[in-house]
Amino acid sequence: QVQLVESGGGLVQAGGSLRLSCAASGTSFALNAMGWYRQAPGKERELVARITSGGSTIYADSVKGRFTISRDNTKNTVYLQMNSLKPEDAAVYYCNFAGRIGQALISWGQGTQVTVSS
Repeated sequence: QVQLVESGGGLVQAGGSLRLSCAASGTSFALNAMGWYRQAPGKERELVARITSGGSTIYADSVKGRFTISRDNTKNTVYLQMNSLKPEDAAVYYCNFAGRIGQALISWGQGTQVTVSS
């Protein structure tokens, strides 16, 4: 059974940076696209960034130029480097295997909380 463990969240001032990590257990990590998602209170979960097995990336308009998704297939880990953070980036961040239209493919992990103070 594949499990996802997110880490790296925390409290940061606006304009600051954080790097999130997501470790996936099990097999097939390298063959699959991965995505970072976030859910703020009272809002639906949304796709923030997606990276294919070949390294192609897409981003939500709200984070373009500030966030970078990357992956290390030797470690079964996907990362999200978040720079120039804004209060509106505050949310619980999750990773998942991402389908062609960005849909999450397996059960969610516990996520990691990102709080941005103004």
